[in-house]
Amino acid sequence: MATGQAAKSARTVVIAGVPDGLLHDDVMADILIIHFQMSKNNGGDVEEVMYPTTEKGVAYVTFEDQEVAESVLKKEEHRLEDRRLSGYYPLKVTRYSENVFSSVTSLLNMSVFKDQFVLEDLIQELKKKSAALSFGPLQSNGCISVEGSFPEIKFLRDFLLLKAKSLPEKDEREESKSSQRPKRRLQKHRPAMETSHFVHDSTGEKEVVVVDTDIYRYMKHFHPRTFRVSSDVVISDVTDGDVTTISIEKAGSRSDAGQVLRVKELIENQSLKLLNTLRKERIEFKKHIRDQKQKYAQACESLRGRYPSVLIILYNTHIDVIGNSEVFGFTAELSKKIQGLFQTR
Repeated sequence: MATGQAAKSARTVVIAGVPDGLLHDDVMADILIIHFQMSKNNGGDVEEVMYPTTEKGVAYVTFEDQEVAESVLKKEEHRLEDRRLSGYYPLKVTRYSENVFSSVTSLLNMSVFKDQFVLEDLIQELKKKSAALSFGPLQSNGCISVEGSFPEIKFLRDFLLLKAKSLPEKDEREESKSSQRPKRRLQKHRPAMETSHFVHDSTGEKEVVVVDTDIYRYMKHFHPRTFRVSSDVVISDVTDGDVTTISIEKAGSRSDAGQVLRVKELIENQSLKLLNTLRKERIEFKKHIRDQKQKYAQACESLRGRYPSVLIILYNTHIDVIGNSEVFGFTAELSKKIQGLFQTR
């Protein structure tokens, strides 16, 4: 297949930082076409420009040739300039992806199943049912690392939660006999997964929602009322790397089980909405430079007021910036500020 006939998604790039409201939309689209056709911008023949889009300041540019898209992505800086614009505007160009949170890694603890199943057999069953996931080696403590798309990881975890709930509870008498009971081998032909995206128990007293950790942090910061909708429920969470499990339970005997379900649905709807709109950028700290984290923190704080919907998470080695299309403008300005700070040393 010729390169120019490659899949449209492979020939498409996402453009953020497009100045909004300055010119008519069709004029701005023409300016974008001119910019990405110019050789000095590593450009080439443009097949299509989608502007405006559902996200403010974001456009999608599709090239006729995939190699041109790759070349455009390699250019370190894109500055949108035209006589019809009052100045130049830095653009953030990124690879098109159906889902920004496309790959996550989770560490699963399988030891809960060791008294009922041969773990190696259970892992083989999971691999067959979730062929899109990548499984690491099973560790001696019963843990295994799994990598793949967030929906696939969540589906797998939901399935395991349901399987764990189906295990018989042990009392003290059974405990003494368990060592004598042979472990079950998995049946070769089992029914399809009896699972949904969100796990619940048969009593309706507890609901479990599995979400991307970055989305959960964003929800906690910008949508805290999602988790404070009722005093009749208790919400707790367990974070395991890229995945967070949220448990919603009745607060007391008089609590309505229906309220637990309503809170679960509220969290579910909010997380799915954010999954489709959020973007994430990671800024790695440079090695062997002192006071980096402090300088980055100062620069981030100075920009916070201009980007109120951006969540900034500082780590020892990098910064994660999470938000809507504003993250691209934020990271572009942050890079300029940091360069200025280090040049003045």
